[in-house]
Formats: sequence, C-alpha cells, structure tokens
Amino acid sequence: MVVYLDHAATTPMIPEAIEAYTDAMRQVGNPASIHSQGQSAKRMLEEAREVIASSLGCDPIEVVLTSGGTESINLALKGIYWKRNADATRPVILAPGGEHHATIDTLEWLEKHEGAHIAWLPLDDEGSVDPAAVERALAEHGSRVALITLLWANNEVGTIQPITEIAALAAAHDVPLHVDAVAAYGYLPIDFAAVRRASGSTGNAGLVGLSISAHKVGGPVGIGALVVSRSAAVEPLLHGGGQQRQVRSGTQDVAGTVAFAVAARQADARLAVEPARLTALRDRVIDGVLVAVPSARLNGPTGDRRLPGNAHFAFPGCEGDSLLFLLDMAGVSVSTGSACQAGIPEPSHVLRAMGRSELDARGALRVTLGHSTTDADVDALLAAVPQAYAQAARAGLSDRTTALGS
Repeated sequence: MVVYLDHAATTPMIPEAIEAYTDAMRQVGNPASIHSQGQSAKRMLEEAREVIASSLGCDPIEVVLTSGGTESINLALKGIYWKRNADATRPVILAPGGEHHATIDTLEWLEKHEGAHIAWLPLDDEGSVDPAAVERALAEHGSRVALITLLWANNEVGTIQPITEIAALAAAHDVPLHVDAVAAYGYLPIDFAAVRRASGSTGNAGLVGLSISAHKVGGPVGIGALVVSRSAAVEPLLHGGGQQRQVRSGTQDVAGTVAFAVAARQADARLAVEPARLTALRDRVIDGVLVAVPSARLNGPTGDRRLPGNAHFAFPGCEGDSLLFLLDMAGVSVSTGSACQAGIPEPSHVLRAMGRSELDARGALRVTLGHSTTDADVDALLAAVPQAYAQAARAGLSDRTTALGS
C-alpha cells in the first residue's frame, strides 16, 4: 500500500466528483447554443458556477473558469498589466520572492517581452511578507505600479500571508492586487467579498483577482478559476467567442465545472472540522520528524500562521531528492522543495528567498496532508524517515568529491 502525502501537488479526486463528472459528460450540448440541449448544458454550468462562487464568497459572474491555476495566474498578471500599462506609465509589478513558478515565470516573461520592471519584495526567515515592505515599495514606485501579486499561503513552506492588510495598502494606493490562493483553497476560509470590504477595496483598487484550481480540493485536473471583481479591468489572453464577460473566450467545460462544484461544496463543508484535524496530524508529523532526525529543521512558521496540512523540513547533509526516492521505495509519497532541471538538483528558490543557505535549500522535503490522510499514514511516514535519512546522509550531496580508495 502506498501512503500518499503530496496533497499540495494534487489531492485524490473525491468519488462524488468522479461520479458527477462521468454523469455530466453524457450531457450533449454547447452551453453557448440556444437549442434545448445547449440550454440544459448552460443550466448545469451556471448552477455549478454558483456553488463555486459560494465557496469563495463572490458573485457567480465574478467566477471566470480557466484550465487551471496556471492559466488563471497568467490571465490575471498579463491581463491586469496590459490594461494598467497600456500607456507605458506603469511598468512596475510588486511581488515577493518565493512565489509559485506560475507567477515567477509569467513575471519574467512580462519583463523580457513587455518591458515590465519586477520589484521583488523580501521574505523573512519564516516566509512571511511584511506589509511595511509592501508600503515602502508602493511609496518608492508611486504611480508607476501596475499591480501587486502574492500567494495567500506559500505552497512550499505553508506560510499564510496577511492578505487583508496588504489588500488595504493596495487599495489606499489605488493599485490592483492579485492573490494566488491555489494552495490555500479548501484549507482556509476564503471570502473574496469580505476581504474587499475589510480592506476598503473599491473599483480596480485593492483585491481584484484571486486564482484557484479544482484538483487541489478533490476535483478534476484541467479546470480552475480566476475570481475577477466586477469592476476589475483585465485584458483577455484568449480571443474568440467572448464567453465569460469577454475575459476568457472558449467553449466552457460543463462536466469539469460540475465536478469542480461538487468538490468545492464538500471542501467548503469540511472547513468546519478539517483544518483542526489536519493541524493535529501536521503537528504529529513535525514533532515526529524532529525527534527521529534531531538535526532536521522545520521551515516556515508554527501554529495558525501555517497551512493546516503543511510540514516542510531541511535535512542537513543530503539531497532532498535522495530522501524523496528512498521514502518512495518505502511506500511513502512526499515531495521535495527543490526543482530538478535536466537531472541537476537545484536548491529551493523559496528557501533561498527566505535567506537559507544553498545546503539547507538542497536538503528540503515537503509533506502535505489532505482529506484522505489518516493517523496510519503519519505512522508510516515516521517509521520510514529514520532509515531513509540515514541512507540519504550516507550518499551525501550530489556534487561532493571523493578520494580514490575511500
């Protein structure tokens, strides 16, 4: 039996969403068609959109369906930037270090192809963004700022950011804010309208966009959403039939949206009890790993400033990839904080942004829990860690040199 502890990458699709997906795929009709089959498909689509909107505290018309979190982030960042910098007077984008690569790579594309200037905001040693640093950057760049973007919660180390406070700063400086909530959705209460009210967001200032993905809450891969405020100004990425407020053209995925809605409804209902359950399991993981490997270090904050299901460690003297593969051989699936490119281990960019050394960043391992995680899963992880670490530490770092005959 394989123990799956990589829910931040994707969580198992819930049976109810699978059933809803297969049933909805039997529906014939394009929701943009005016005949009865098309209108039946449209009814299914819009009822599902209402459920998704309810789970996010926004109006259904503000839910723009996409192919997933990556498209949602691209649409928000490029679309807002193109609108705001149409006259080339607002080239600056504020973003913290340690963002997801869907954000980093999009910003680097805008920098290379559109002349954007990316002002990277610092992270502290727990991965937090200091609102004072945001305020200083807003004051420094003034009216040249096109937008601010940041994670609601860091997908790697689990740090929850002060979203309402930062949204208030954006609103006060008449700057739109986009939030990547892919990792937070289903694990934290998200209320788009409440944050806008509390932060004084109005018009195209303050919180205007929020990205999510269905497969992180038990829905299918290939569908997500960008919550776009009614008053937000976004240039579309795709052009065609003008579906979804002219923001995102293309035939909408009825079956995927229906399954997404089923998963969203269940995830929303679980928020009453699931965060406390996952927090208890997460703390068992943290305590158990630090006892099993006393030299290991927890990355990110403790307590309620951390995602309920996230535990992230730096293991000294070994590659995170080695530890991952050894745990995989023991039947436990986790992930590493490092990205591998062309077979060459690279240090975690999140830990580097937090000021950690390259060695700390290379020995990173992420354990993420979700709706299917049990106490027995945590037991299996803790039983496998000591031997896996011992073997990984003996292997050492990939670039170490050895003497002949040693």
